[in-house]
Amino acid sequence: MQKLRSPFYYVGDKYKIIEQISVYFPNTVNRFVEPFVGGGSVFMNVTAQEYILNDIDTYVIKLHKFLVSYADKEEMFFEYMEKMIAKYGLSYSHKRDVIPAQLKKQFVKTYYAKYNKSGFLELRKDFNRDKNNLMMLYLLLIYGFNRFLRFNSKGDFNLPVGNVDMNKGVISTLINYFSYTRHKNISWANKDYRIFLQEIEYQKDDFIYLDPPYLISASEYNKIWNVSLESQLLEILDNLHSKNIKWAISNVIHYKGKTNTLFLHWSVKYKMHYINSNYISYHDNTNKKPVEVLVTNY
Repeated sequence: MQKLRSPFYYVGDKYKIIEQISVYFPNTVNRFVEPFVGGGSVFMNVTAQEYILNDIDTYVIKLHKFLVSYADKEEMFFEYMEKMIAKYGLSYSHKRDVIPAQLKKQFVKTYYAKYNKSGFLELRKDFNRDKNNLMMLYLLLIYGFNRFLRFNSKGDFNLPVGNVDMNKGVISTLINYFSYTRHKNISWANKDYRIFLQEIEYQKDDFIYLDPPYLISASEYNKIWNVSLESQLLEILDNLHSKNIKWAISNVIHYKGKTNTLFLHWSVKYKMHYINSNYISYHDNTNKKPVEVLVTNY
């Protein structure tokens, strides 16, 4: 089976280690439940009868729904996307190389950013006017710095341009996403993970995979997490275990001299699998050699 990657290139994406963690997933999955779906690289590599997916980030869920709405209309999506790219004068290396040779020579490592900056800023300004055009937001994600979704206190998208563009890899992930989701039974939710998990009426062979923010790591996404939220999550997992509901949770137990003692002490009740991780921080792109694990209750 081909390994699929999310077209979001989401921070904390599990694409590179999906083969390591999925070998520990149950052989039979009725409904695949994911309370922290993020970009979706995990659900895209799991075979299930139904997918129940959630994320607290409203824009993440809006983008998923937006892309899924085009699963049967690929040509329409790419026509729309290409018109938008042309409107803002952005590079589109999948189709053609428009970067002047002099710019490449002058800015060897950052010529995409130099070329796309003015168009990107215009696109960002137009999106921030009403924030309803999800094609604009998807292009901001793809052309933006570190391909990250970030908004300021006013709710405006505020990342600068990145040194990336709409290349062959992005187009491939979009095609795979459309193909995978086209005939899948998927439901999307935008709720607090506690409410989301509580509202599900669990069935035989349901399986929950959790990739929450990591308590001791340094990425932007993890700033919303704290000891109280982690404690509550662990209690919820204990309760689910008492009801014979299978789950697996990813976490980092050691990182840059820190240890997640709360998670480590809790996990002794279950099975721990060590993962060869290459976690990279949003602010520091060097490999920090964390100790990442997958804990299962089966």
